[in-house]
Parts: sequence; C-alpha cells; structure tokens
Amino acid sequence: MTNIDCQTYQCVFENPWAHLKEQLSSADYSQVFILVDENTRKHCLPILEKEIDTEVKLIQIASGEIHKNIDTCQLIWNELIKNGADRHSCLLNLGGGVIGDMGGFCASTFMRGIHFFQIPTTLLSQVDASVGSKLGIDFNGIKNIIGVFNEPQAVIIYPNFIDTLDKRELRSGYAEIIKHALIKDKELWKQISSYSQLANIPFAAIIHRNVEIKKEVVDQDPLEQGLRKILNFGHTIGHAIETQLLISENRLLHGEAIAIGMICEAWIANHLTMITIDQFVELQSYILKIYDDLPNHFESKKEILQHMKKDKKNKSGIIRASIINDIGSCEFNIPLSEELLIESLVAFEESFLSA
Repeated sequence: MTNIDCQTYQCVFENPWAHLKEQLSSADYSQVFILVDENTRKHCLPILEKEIDTEVKLIQIASGEIHKNIDTCQLIWNELIKNGADRHSCLLNLGGGVIGDMGGFCASTFMRGIHFFQIPTTLLSQVDASVGSKLGIDFNGIKNIIGVFNEPQAVIIYPNFIDTLDKRELRSGYAEIIKHALIKDKELWKQISSYSQLANIPFAAIIHRNVEIKKEVVDQDPLEQGLRKILNFGHTIGHAIETQLLISENRLLHGEAIAIGMICEAWIANHLTMITIDQFVELQSYILKIYDDLPNHFESKKEILQHMKKDKKNKSGIIRASIINDIGSCEFNIPLSEELLIESLVAFEESFLSA
C-alpha cells in the first residue's frame, strides 16, 4: 500500500519501521521519548523496540478515556522535565486515540512545541484519531474541549497492531469506518455492509481507504471551519452519551457510543426527509447487527442533552449537527431542536421494544 501525503506529513504504510528509523536518525534528536499505557507497553512496545535502534526513554500512563485529562498531562510534562527533555527532543505516541490526542497535545505545548510521531495501535486511531492533526484532552467532563491543531512528523501505520485488540476494541474502531462510508463513500458502504462478522473484513485495505477519506476532507478544511464537520456525524449525540456514561458501570467505548449516535442522527435525517425510511432501516439494521449489545435505555435524557449543549459545533446556544442526506453524503451545521434530539433517543429505545 502506498503512503498518503497529508498537509506537511505522511501517513506511512509502506515500510513503516524503516521510515521511522530514518526520520529519527536524520533529525538527530537530543532525546527520544515513547508514551505508552499498560496495554501498549505489553503488546506493542516490544514490536517497536525490535525495529528501531534508537535509545529511548519510556513514559507510561494509565489507559482509558477517563485519564485523558490535565492531571495526566502534568504527569507527562513532569516526566519530560525530570528526564532533561529540551526543544530538540521528540515524543513517539504509541497507542490508541487517547495517547495520540494527549501525547500530541503535551508535545505541542511543552517548551512551545517539540516534534512528535503518531504510532496508532488501535483500529480507531489508525482510521481516524491519528489523522488530521486534532489534539486535545477532556476537561470538567467535556470531551476534547481543550486542545490545538498541530501536525506530527509522520503517522506510522502498522495494521498488524490491531491483532493485539480484543473484539470489543476492534468493534469500537469499526464505528468510524462505518461513519466514513456513510458520509463520503457509498461504494465503501456497499462493501462493508456485506460483512456480518468483523473477522471477515480485509482490514489493511480498509484502513488505507479510510485514511484517504479523512485526508480528502481534512485537506479541504484543516481547521474545521466548514466541510470537516461532516466527520462528526454521529458524534453530537454519541459524544454526549459517551460522556454521560464515562464514570458509570455501563461505560461505553467511543465507537459504541458513536454507533448509537449514528442511529439517532440517521433517525433525525429521516425525520427531516433528508434520507428515506428504507435508507434508515438499512443503516440501523446493519449497525445493530454489529453492535448487538448496546444499552437500550437511557436514565437521564435531559442530562445527555446538557452534554450536547457543550458540543464545539454549536453556535449562539443552538445545537448544530452533521446529518447525512444520502448514503455517502453529509451536510453540516444543521440546527436541531432540543425536542427532536430527545425524540431521537426515545426512538432508539423504542426500536428495541419493536424488535
């Protein structure tokens, strides 16, 4: 598979370790740090260490969205300072979306910015989170509210990393593949909707196509002023549900929440006559086939609505979302009433009662 050129960096598929080794050698960094969590230290770090001969220093954080906050950033910055990092150091972010978002943010703010490389290890981060230069953390219970846009030196994509994932993590990442198909690629939708089992999917080729889709959108709107907002389909409601359940016993992974969000926002699309009922049923049926154990009742819809009101796409107190207007096409900045958003959650619940 060929490499994909983004704004000032490459998403590297072809000989990724040789590419990384060459970049580290040619840049003559004073120190190289690797950010990991307990999972990537165990499953992915040994693979990386075999491929590069650079002396590195390890920074380990706890895994999970619940730790994507300013306290963990302070831990990372303190480790950099304690180990004598300077402006000629670099950070390798070896992990999923949390490590990529937070590691990139910490690198971009340490000494006003040091170089960093994204090395995504989950399906979610390989197809979405590591591409596009959005970096940040959660704050006061609001997802990704603090952050910056900044580009890595490269995104090193090694698809075999996803072999280390359990089924739930793999399925979480698959939600972003579904999203990319629904907003931008009808042929991709036809392809993936023919798969009833994740085990049957040719992920290496699918990952490459998804990076192409994300690159095509981001190149036209790097700072998310317009078109790039379509990448948030399913996220207005999905992020709110994810945030609501983050500290509960029923915590959802990002992709699981986005799966619910896509169904709810597609229901809205049908309600607004942007898609047909047949398209909605097709979409809903496939998502529920893949995600067959989603929660079917939400205790506090009004609290979920309050989280939606903090979404970054909103303007002047009006909740705005990106809504599909066909399979493979999406509109952005669609204003939605609070009543309609609540109705979509109710409709999601009722779909289980009628099943």
